[in-house]
Amino acid sequence: MALTLPRTLTIVVLALVLALGASRARNSEPATADDTARFLAGMPPSLDSPLSALTKDPAWLSHARYFDSIFARQNTHLSKVGEFSKEYLTEKHDTMLYMFSGPDFLYATSFFPNASTYVLAGLEPVGEVGDPASLSPWAIGGELRNLEISMASLFNYSFFITQNMKTQLRQGSVYGTLPILYVFLARTGKTVHEVNLVGLDEQGNVQTADESAIKKAVTRATHSAAQGVKIVFSDANGPMQTLYYFSTDLANGSFERSGFSAFLAKLGPADSFIKSASYLLHQPHFANVRKVLLNTSATILQDDSGIPLTDFEAKRWRLQAFGHYAGPISIFASFYQPEMVNLFQSAGPMEFGIGYRWRKNESNLLLAKRESAPGSDELTPLSQAEGNTAGTATGSPKKTRTRREATRSFACRMVRVFPFCW
Repeated sequence: MALTLPRTLTIVVLALVLALGASRARNSEPATADDTARFLAGMPPSLDSPLSALTKDPAWLSHARYFDSIFARQNTHLSKVGEFSKEYLTEKHDTMLYMFSGPDFLYATSFFPNASTYVLAGLEPVGEVGDPASLSPWAIGGELRNLEISMASLFNYSFFITQNMKTQLRQGSVYGTLPILYVFLARTGKTVHEVNLVGLDEQGNVQTADESAIKKAVTRATHSAAQGVKIVFSDANGPMQTLYYFSTDLANGSFERSGFSAFLAKLGPADSFIKSASYLLHQPHFANVRKVLLNTSATILQDDSGIPLTDFEAKRWRLQAFGHYAGPISIFASFYQPEMVNLFQSAGPMEFGIGYRWRKNESNLLLAKRESAPGSDELTPLSQAEGNTAGTATGSPKKTRTRREATRSFACRMVRVFPFCW
């Protein structure tokens, strides 16, 4: 017995040491993208996640309660968006395009839940999500609070405020659009399977690279280069879907040099969505992205800040109006479209608010469905298209366009309030 007991104790101690080492090894493994998304969204990660222990921290518990409350209200609002989608967006396509979106995946998936590929684009950086488990409780609390603040305007008004995001999305170890995309994916019931930083070559081909390679490429590239992230996800037991977000300049010249124009052209017929876009698509220096949207989209759903009504040729597009056209808010008054008044006299009901006029009874949406196949013929050049009419609209926008250009500098000075002024 004298010899057996020490041997037994040795075996027990050795087993405990090995078990402790295995436990530490598991805890040292980085959290999965899905667990990280759930953690940032105020939802519990998997039980064996290294982030699981952090959910007992008071800062995270407060964050979870806040998002539970926010998304309970949002879900009521978005359920009406879903009802609208089921009734009117019945001609579905594999690709969904959302230009000037920022990280607004929430409305993209609410209007178009069944797309195979989502493409979002804005000036906001992709950013990164550091390992929350490596941060102190104080630092985690600060990152979570910053995330809440950066998303507040979307919850309150249905759009992001660019000036806020310029500071809130460019600092900390959790920054950029990526953590916000994570939150929206988790809170809409998605499972994140794969996340990769990507870039585009001049021919619009997607090139996957690790973070260091992307940063080196960005350093060498011009400011117009398209940097992005590719996220593969699924909804419950549904099929795999892909979300791209590209941080890129959509103005003429940059749009082509970045390879983003060529990338969009490869995607085939798409459902496009535009809202709260600072009326940039009304301006000549965004003519090229406007043409691409008109040529590649089978369906375009937009508020009045999107493509001008007069660019929808009657022989190519079938138009349907919803809500109420009250004209732009005062800062964008020069973008008033008199043709919209006639079209909206027979507008259908709209049970939710969206866009700059975000109150329910003031919002508007235009649904344009293409009569001919996208890309089947060339879009009329901009100089000729300015005289086109759409639906019941009449008149030429030439005089209005001149007035719009004169007021652009003022609108850009007010970018602290409204997004997407280049």
